[in-house]
Order: sequence, then structure tokens, then C-alpha cells
Amino acid sequence: MNTQNSGNVANGFYKLSWLQRIGFGSGDLAQNLIFQTVACYLMLYLTTVLKINAAFVSTLILTVRLIDCFWSPVVGRYIDNHNPKLGKYRSYLLYGGIPLTIAACLLMLPQAAEWGMTAKLIYATVSYTLLSMIYSVVNIPYGSIMASMTRDNDEVLILTSTRMVCANIGQIVVQAGFPIGLAMCLHSAVNWDQAIFMAIGTLPAFIILPLMPKLKKWLGKKGLYYTLLSIGLAGFVILFCIGKFGDVKSDALTLCVIHITDTVEIAITVVQIAKIMTGIGLLVGSLMWALVPEVITEAEYRTGNRPAATVNALAGVAFKAGFSIAGWITPLVMSWIGFNLASEESALPTDPSAWFTVTCIFAIVGFVLLTLCFMGSKENIATTPEKPVSFAEMWQEFKASKCLQLVLGIFVVVFLASFISAPVNAYYTELSKYSETAQNAILVFTTIIPALLLVVVGLLVRKYPLTDEKLDEMSREIDARHQNK
Repeated sequence: MNTQNSGNVANGFYKLSWLQRIGFGSGDLAQNLIFQTVACYLMLYLTTVLKINAAFVSTLILTVRLIDCFWSPVVGRYIDNHNPKLGKYRSYLLYGGIPLTIAACLLMLPQAAEWGMTAKLIYATVSYTLLSMIYSVVNIPYGSIMASMTRDNDEVLILTSTRMVCANIGQIVVQAGFPIGLAMCLHSAVNWDQAIFMAIGTLPAFIILPLMPKLKKWLGKKGLYYTLLSIGLAGFVILFCIGKFGDVKSDALTLCVIHITDTVEIAITVVQIAKIMTGIGLLVGSLMWALVPEVITEAEYRTGNRPAATVNALAGVAFKAGFSIAGWITPLVMSWIGFNLASEESALPTDPSAWFTVTCIFAIVGFVLLTLCFMGSKENIATTPEKPVSFAEMWQEFKASKCLQLVLGIFVVVFLASFISAPVNAYYTELSKYSETAQNAILVFTTIIPALLLVVVGLLVRKYPLTDEKLDEMSREIDARHQNK
């Protein structure tokens, strides 16, 4: 095994500064400025601005994401076997960041709205495919940087927390900032109800994630999952009831008013509270990553080998599968129900220049943040494996591990629940504008389907066999094996 930058501090247990931690986390913020734009708004752009048929958009999104499921392992194997001068992993923040920024800017060219339909279809296919493939060239090495900075578990935990906070900041900026940016470009009034609804579900992450160790100790692992899922399910039920039997604007009456000072008041509405509750339920998606090391430990206990790369690669494929299915099914089924995104009144402005401007701003700011991540991420223990993980090895481990199969199933379902409503959330606050058929279609994707998927996640979690006690027992057995060698 070859090692770069092999300077040793207690066998790689480096302590990092907050400048390095925030520098690393800025990479996730940068990528989310692009990823969230695609996840939340690309479908709306293609159907409402370019007026492309929803069935074609559905097929395009599924095809591109499935291509990426196969492309990502190829990128990972290439990166494993090469050592660029600027750093084994962080080099790609620049090498991939520059074309990624250009591809993001070209994704929503204003001139495309004036082209014929054939040209639009070719343009959408080429631009989205290139963006997706280049994104993997940045995202995959970025995920490997953390392990190259230190072996210290406390530092890794801090880096993970910093990364997750930055990722959620990026999510809020895009989900709320995109509609605000469109309004500002057109010098029109900002729909604050819409912007807040789009982003408010992310807020629980900043409160709950830092408390996860204490909550897990108090509720237990499965108890924590059940609690979050139950809160999320209740939130979706409330949103459905308000949308179906009331009026989102007039019946979302103020529950309470919190007096901060004599002059500042914050009103919390039913819709806002329910949306926060759904965000709490969807936080289970973040917790799923904590199950990956457990599955790796179980595999080591069972086989004597520790297939970290294999399990992480498969977890990434499962995440992308959930995202792919969500992007495919939303426009297709909404069209079947009778809500044609291309012909109905759009919940967002459809001026092509405004969409291009906002996307370019996010892309350019993202590149600046990637540069900051490049400068702040020092690789101390980057390694090159003797043999990259093959597709055959991935498949063999998947077949052999029931725990892995279950975790990957949870990954697919929970991220399907997270992304399936993302492109349609902008329509929820404008329900009264649409026909009864359209309202039902919107409610199906913003409330009913995510709620049902959370129930499925709960059933899968119930079957998960690895308790903390069992994992401790496995770890002790593994340690004993090593000591006896």
C-alpha cells in the first residue's frame, strides 16, 4: 500500500483547527448549491419554462441518475489509482470544480426557451447528463477527503457534524433562495409563504443533529428512529388535512405569538409547524449513514475482512437510486393524475433569464467555496489501495449480508421520501389557484406518498437486527481475534 504525505502524528491522529474544519465543510455547502438546485427545481424548469413533456422529463431524470449509479464506481476506482500533484482527493475540487461550474451555468440557458422542441430535448439531455457526470467527479473525492485528514475519531465526528451543518445551510439557501432570487431578478414581490415553506423543514437539523448522542442514549437506537418517524408522519397528516379540508392561507391560523421584545413578534402557523415536523421525520435519512459503520463491523465479524469501500459504495448507489426513482416518478404520475406541469399555471416565475441568473449565482458562489475547501483540506494520510473494489466484490457482499440488504433498502425508501416532494413543494402554498384534480395531485406528492414511505421505513427499521449490545459483542470478538494472531 502506497501512502502520500506520510508524516506521522501518533499514527495519523491529527488534531485540526476550526479553519480546516470549516474549510472542509464548505465543500458540502458548495455542492449542495448545485445538487439542491437540480433536485428541487430542474424538473420545474424543464416542464414550466421549456415546456417539455413531463413523460420525457421523467425518463430523462431516471436515465441520467441510473447512468450515474454505474458511473460513480468507475470514477471512484480511477481516483483510487491516481495521485495528482495537488492532492489525491482535493485536486478534483479544482479539476472538477471548474467544469462543474460551467456545466451548471449552461444547464438553464435563456436562449433554449426559444428553440424548437427537438433542440430543447437534445439540449436538456446533453446538459443534464454532463452536469451529473461532472458532479460525481467532485462529490466522490470530496467524500474521501475526511478520512485523509485524520484518524482521530473525535476529529472525524467534528468534521462530520461540520459537514452536515454546511450541507443543510446549502439546502436552506437554495430551497428558499431560488424563489426569492427569481422574484428579485424580475423586480416582483417575494412570496414569503412559499419561500419559508420550501426551506423551513431543514431547520430541525440544526437543533436535533447536535443532540443525537443524548437522544439516542435516552430513547435507544430504534426508539429514536420511531420517535422521529412518528413526528414526521404526524406532520404530513396535518399538511394533508389543511390542504384537503381547509385553506392553506386562511385556515393556517396563528397558534401562538412569541414576544421576543416589545417590538418583535414571531408568528408560528399550523403549516409552518407541520412542515418542521416533516423535516424532523426526514432527518432519519441523515441517521442512516450511522448504520453504515455497523454493517461494516458485522461483515468483518462474519468474514474476517473489513469491506469499508464496498459498503460505502453500495450505500452511495442506494442513495442515488432513491433520488432517481423520485425524479422519475413525480412528473410521470402527476401527468397521469391529470396535473400537467407544462400547461398549468406555474407556482414560480417562468422568465428564462431569471432562472439562468439565479443558477449562475449559485454555481459561481459554489466554486468559490470549493476553492476554500481545497485550501482548508490538508491530506495527511491519503492512501492508494493495492486493489480497488470490483463490481463483482460489491455484488458478492450484497448477497451475503442480510444487514446490508436491509440498510440499503432503508436508504432507497427514506431518500425517496425526502426527494419525491421536493419539486412540488412550491405548489403547496398556492393550492387555491388550481383545480380540484390539480390540488389532489399536489397533495399526493407533498403529503400522502412521503407519509406512506415513512411508514415503510419504520417497518424496515423494526427488522434491523444489530443492537448496540450485539455490536459491542462483535467488536470484542474481533479484537480478541486480532490479539490471538
